[in-house]
Amino acid sequence: MDGRGNDAPAIGIDLGTTYSCVAVWKHDRIEIIPNDQGNRTTPSCVAFADAERLIGDGAKNQVTMNPANTIFDAKRLIGRRYSDSKVQEDMKLWPFKVIEGPTDTPKIVVSYKGQEKEFLAEEISSMILGKMKETAEAYLGKPVKNSVITVPAYFNDSQRQATKDAGTIAGLNVIRMINEPTAAAIAYGLDNKSDINGKINVLVFDLGGGTFDVSILTIAEGETFEVKAVAGDTHLGGEDFDNRMVDHCAREFKRRWNKDLTGNKRALGRLRCACEKAKRILSCNTQTSIELDCLHEGIDFSMKFSRAKFEELNMEFFRKCMETLETCLSDANMEKSCVNEVILVGGSTRIPKVQSMLQEVFGRKELCKSLNPDEAVAYGAAVMAEKLSSNSHRSCRDLLLLDVTPLSLGVGIKGEVFDVVIPRNTSIPTKKSKTYFTVYDNQSSVNVFVHQGERARSTDNHLLGKLTISGIPPAPKGVATLEESFHIDANGILTVTVKILSTGKTEKLTITNENGRLSKEEIEKMVKDAEKYKHEDREYKKKADALNALEDCIYNMKNKIKNMVDSRSSRKMENAIAETTNWLEHNRAASVDEIQRMKEHLESTCMEEF
Repeated sequence: MDGRGNDAPAIGIDLGTTYSCVAVWKHDRIEIIPNDQGNRTTPSCVAFADAERLIGDGAKNQVTMNPANTIFDAKRLIGRRYSDSKVQEDMKLWPFKVIEGPTDTPKIVVSYKGQEKEFLAEEISSMILGKMKETAEAYLGKPVKNSVITVPAYFNDSQRQATKDAGTIAGLNVIRMINEPTAAAIAYGLDNKSDINGKINVLVFDLGGGTFDVSILTIAEGETFEVKAVAGDTHLGGEDFDNRMVDHCAREFKRRWNKDLTGNKRALGRLRCACEKAKRILSCNTQTSIELDCLHEGIDFSMKFSRAKFEELNMEFFRKCMETLETCLSDANMEKSCVNEVILVGGSTRIPKVQSMLQEVFGRKELCKSLNPDEAVAYGAAVMAEKLSSNSHRSCRDLLLLDVTPLSLGVGIKGEVFDVVIPRNTSIPTKKSKTYFTVYDNQSSVNVFVHQGERARSTDNHLLGKLTISGIPPAPKGVATLEESFHIDANGILTVTVKILSTGKTEKLTITNENGRLSKEEIEKMVKDAEKYKHEDREYKKKADALNALEDCIYNMKNKIKNMVDSRSSRKMENAIAETTNWLEHNRAASVDEIQRMKEHLESTCMEEF
């Protein structure tokens, strides 16, 4: 596969819940690409202001001023249904509005340029991916098309499909999707290649802003990465720790002043920012304080926050992480003593309590901190992107990745029983088939419900899609035979084929719109919309630059008057400046051409007087 197109290298993108990161193979090594603010990670945040759309740092910087129109956490919505209990819980905490769209799809509602706009999580994620694409293009000086995007290991098929769609909407050709902890293990393997002799077992503990994964891999000679087992929670991370702090502060506010601030979105937004900052400080210090002036109804809020209180509030989450880790070890059939390295990934692994609990599990073993927890995933994604390029570098060429499917896949059979076709932690790509029979006489059609999950009852698992096959020849029950084949590709994405063995007729399951997947037409429309927003952003910047240039020109001309001797000339210039200033005050909506013409007119008028 040619991963280069126009000689531009393929990039690796870590699309995170709270922060995203982009990397590329350049000068025979991986480069983490800084954004236009010089930051190596970019907030996964999109804001719709009165006149412009902001993505990344610009969006996060104005969140407290514009909470209802600043979107974050798109990754917690992507590939989920509106009725999902996790979505319903999150909605109580988000300052922006989420409504139910067609087929139980969540839609985010914002006010932009005086109009109400609705966006799917895929569109918001695509804006963040677009920002990462632009960051890479500015750094490389050429257009970028091909990319490897990472997803949490515990993402289900719907979440993977939706992430891939987001990449397509952003104008990217997603050449591969890989699991985040696997990407981090690749980064570790490449970094320590010379020290890895034979085989080593590594455990990747990945606790980010919104998701948690544990992966156990065997690395051979620093080149073959074989995933043994994964476990995780796609709704557990730093944001949950922030929320516990926010709840605690809100309760304290109520106790002190008997006032409820939870309905005040601006106050909640300010409090969340202060709690996030305090959480980071508590990873270094044992005490900090939260101080906010005029938080709610003119009341100043000040409160001491200790590391011990933070740990107490979140101990339930930390214990859950350790239980998940034990499950992963059990699934991998691996004793703790056989784990050679414990690799920390994700910003939340900086929390001292998480580290000390991990060390306790592994008998005071030193944790591997040689990788940057914020950048390791993008680093590994960029290694995979280079490997998939046609003229890849020799140090990436021999990399072999053997990943697994995180959740069991199967069908609902009589009595709502979940019959597993592909068990969790099966190596991928893979293809498995099972034979099923009709359940009543002369049955002419069968509905196949495909689920993903670990519950015994099919309806308790995630429904990926429904497939109907008709034209079964009349026969007594239990005679007509159907073969159901499940195929998982290297991206971890599933295709299901059902075949009537007596006739050879087949039906294929594609995750359709009715199951939350976007249709080809919808994706094409969103690609066009994305281009339109990009064009609007460019036009806005052009206009802002033109207005700034005119204001600079007025300022410069005013300074030149101060040094003029000829009072008649200076009066003429003063009049021209006053006229232009007045025009500017009343015509800020003018076109770029008009603004430039005014600037040229002012310059030529003033130049005549010199």
